[in-house]
Amino acid sequence: KSRKRIDEIDNDLVNLISERTSLARSIVLAKVFLGMEIYDKSREAQVHAKVNKLAEDLNIDNDILSDIMDMLTTLSKNRQKEILEEWLWEILEPHL
Repeated sequence: KSRKRIDEIDNDLVNLISERTSLARSIVLAKVFLGMEIYDKSREAQVHAKVNKLAEDLNIDNDILSDIMDMLTTLSKNRQKEILEEWLWEILEPHL
């Protein structure tokens, strides 16, 4: 029974990661509009502060949870870069 529930949670986690990553399009659009860089040091600091608090509250290893959040932000930044490259190609291609 526990293994089945772990499998369900794993599926939920993957779906949530997919949903989180899919938000990259709207995030990068806002960053372009506002003239922001893909890497937002202050936002990442906020995310880590929030995760540190959650880790403490839930008694989860902070270092491991921080590594997981780093991986998630890397996924998002990589997707944002891909989207920017696609947009740039769409703009430049007709002129080549």
